[in-house]
Amino acid sequence: MFSRLFKTVLHPDTHQICFPVFLPAAGLVLLFVAYCSLFQASANELFAWLQSAVVSRFGWFYLASVAVFVIFCLALIVTRYGDIKLGQDHAQPEYSFLGWFSMLFSAGMGIGLIFYGVAEPLLHYIAPPVGSGNNVAAAKQAMVITFFHWGFSAWAVYGVVGLSLAFFAYRFQLPLTVRSTLYPLIGDRIYGPIGHAVDVFAVLGTLFGVATSMGFGVLQINAGLHYLLGIEQDIWVQCVLIAIVTVIATLSVVMGLDSGIKRLSQINVYLAVALMLFVLFTGATVTLLDDFVQNIGAYLNGFVGRTFNLYAYQETHGWLPQWKLFYWGWWISWSPFVGVFIARISKGRTIREFIAGVLFVPAFFTFLWMSVFGNSAMNIEMQSPGALSDIIQSNLPLSLYYFLQYFPWPTFTSILATVLIVTFFVTSADSGSLVMDTITSGGVDHPHTWQRVFWAVIEGVVAAVLLVAGGMQALQTATIVSAFPFLIVMLLMVYSLMKGLNQEGVRMDAASLPPTPALANTQLSWQDRLHAIMAFPVRKDAQTFLLDSVLPALRAIVRELKDNGIDAALKRSPYEISMCADYGDEDDFYYAVRLVGYDASDIQLTGTDDNDVVEYFRAEVHLAMGGQDYDILGYTHEQVINDVLEQYDRHMHYLHGLR
Repeated sequence: MFSRLFKTVLHPDTHQICFPVFLPAAGLVLLFVAYCSLFQASANELFAWLQSAVVSRFGWFYLASVAVFVIFCLALIVTRYGDIKLGQDHAQPEYSFLGWFSMLFSAGMGIGLIFYGVAEPLLHYIAPPVGSGNNVAAAKQAMVITFFHWGFSAWAVYGVVGLSLAFFAYRFQLPLTVRSTLYPLIGDRIYGPIGHAVDVFAVLGTLFGVATSMGFGVLQINAGLHYLLGIEQDIWVQCVLIAIVTVIATLSVVMGLDSGIKRLSQINVYLAVALMLFVLFTGATVTLLDDFVQNIGAYLNGFVGRTFNLYAYQETHGWLPQWKLFYWGWWISWSPFVGVFIARISKGRTIREFIAGVLFVPAFFTFLWMSVFGNSAMNIEMQSPGALSDIIQSNLPLSLYYFLQYFPWPTFTSILATVLIVTFFVTSADSGSLVMDTITSGGVDHPHTWQRVFWAVIEGVVAAVLLVAGGMQALQTATIVSAFPFLIVMLLMVYSLMKGLNQEGVRMDAASLPPTPALANTQLSWQDRLHAIMAFPVRKDAQTFLLDSVLPALRAIVRELKDNGIDAALKRSPYEISMCADYGDEDDFYYAVRLVGYDASDIQLTGTDDNDVVEYFRAEVHLAMGGQDYDILGYTHEQVINDVLEQYDRHMHYLHGLR
């Protein structure tokens, strides 16, 4: 199926533009900007109609789909597929757990936690979807609802997209774009119009999802500046703020993933933890920790029911589209962005590590955040009715700043909160532009700098246009509507990933087969194996082995395969000799012997008279899925052939299992 497994599927130019994706995506966005700018009244009416149409007809579809994503992710954790690496078998994670968590958390939630951490629980407390508010029962329900909106369901959406992208990009060497996730379903057509359309949907969803976050962020930055400096809360002030932060985000994008985004992400986490711990330890610490534990229990207890609850038998007076469906649309529209981003930083991790890290770690941090801020806000409201609810209902972005007045050093913490919002704002903007740049460049690692700047600027422009055209209503509508086409792509993505994982299962079964008796009888004698283990060959010896044993062995096999009508090729370099047998639409057979050097400074070398040697070499076997962690240096010509034949036999079992 994956006939291009070890072939170049991208153009060799590492600074390319995928015009069939870039031009339609950019054109549609510019048309949207022009329409909203020139026809604001009409745009407002269109937003209202679209939101009503999607919610009334397809609300069930959003909820059922997200339930599928949750079940799928949880199932993968407990299956054998959890051991598969997102990369070749020898791949190792590029980032530490802290660095990885910091980047995925900042990209995934960021601004939303700051914007809604105080406001959402309190709004559900005073106006729950059903029943009366301002009582203990409403407080319990408010935290469960908040947890549900920000918990496992949201991260399952991100996990499905990120896992699919990482699996097909790093395991099967396909481009790191959304189209690659559908390869098992449509094959080479991912490089045609269908694949282009999928990537265009991904770009548009990402753009509106990030623009929504930027809109919320700038509303709260403006509120913070109004609270601290008296600057007017005005749409044009907000547009200026968007321009300023967009410039900062553009600079971060140009600096790149490691220098810019990674550093900002870590700063975000440190500042967020500092602010949360300050509220926790200067507030009702023990009570808040009690609330946190009980909130988790209530959330888990009612998870299944809430997952499928559309309030079909109850009147919620517009609550469902304003909250639940908005969040589901927000997570779905943002999933291409977060998915591509966390796929880029997750190479080398196993599927089990990936899902556990993406699904549980940020969710539990979010639960703690919401408990600290949400329960603290409700405690204040219970003691002084109207103290916070009045300001939240009249000016939601100011809620965090008025909340901080009830704790020590409110001016300092308000400044800290504003800085945190700005850094989250910048991180979301530069991460989003980097992802859109990657998609519109066909998945290359280093696209044109001007292209990255273009998307960073467009994000800011769309956020400003949405705010001018309709404020928060426009932000919510754009999010819900833009998510719909990509939701269909995500469901296809799940099916495609299941097919890919099934193929990996067949490969694992074939790799676990014992060698045939004929091959087993030709393995090294125990004396030869002992000498091979004791020896630490230097570079010269290893290269001699490649030329004298590996090269003639692989050359003979390639010649025999060609004589039998199989297209086979041999490649050689000073440190590696490989062969590949082409099986057309099925996976090619690939076998390579690669010289890998290791530090020998602390080892007493045998087999050499050079006591100053600081490096020894192993001749390690690499197959299609990466290094196999065994050394054949010292094998004879015949023994090398037999090792190749053993791996070839397993590969044929694997192909047979797929047919």
